[in-house]
Amino acid sequence: MTGIRLAIGALVLAAAFNAQAAGFELNGVALGDGEAVVLKVFPSAHCKPLQWKSDAAERRCDDGKIVVAGVAARVTVYLKRDAVQAIDVRFDVRDLNRLAAHFKSLYGKPNSEGREKVYREGKEAREVYKIAWRRGEDRAVLSSVSNIKRASMMAARGNFDEEIYRVK
Repeated sequence: MTGIRLAIGALVLAAAFNAQAAGFELNGVALGDGEAVVLKVFPSAHCKPLQWKSDAAERRCDDGKIVVAGVAARVTVYLKRDAVQAIDVRFDVRDLNRLAAHFKSLYGKPNSEGREKVYREGKEAREVYKIAWRRGEDRAVLSSVSNIKRASMMAARGNFDEEIYRVK
């Protein structure tokens, strides 16, 4: 009987490890997937070349409205050489707690989570809430800023954030 319990325990741990070791994904579209997967999962997505030169991506696919964990959201998927480089989800800040719980269950325990006050000269301080996950070169960040109605979750490869809007 003890051997069976150990085997079941090992299977549960392996499943938990595999869930956390898996790449970042949204509704079945994962970093590294091709444009065909994006269009299958988000059939109303409009894909086109970027309107600017970037080392981070060559194409973007925008889908007006999607549902994530029962929450209405908008998504933009960025691709380079037919591989998803980033998934950017925007949603109403009222749904922040629900989606934070969803992404924690999907991605596992975050590497960091916290709130920070940002002070700007002559302006009211803002509070930034951020949850971050990292797996090798891939990372995901859920964030919101007080006094802004939209929050976001972005999963990306490498230095996507620094490169996407760098002028070439």
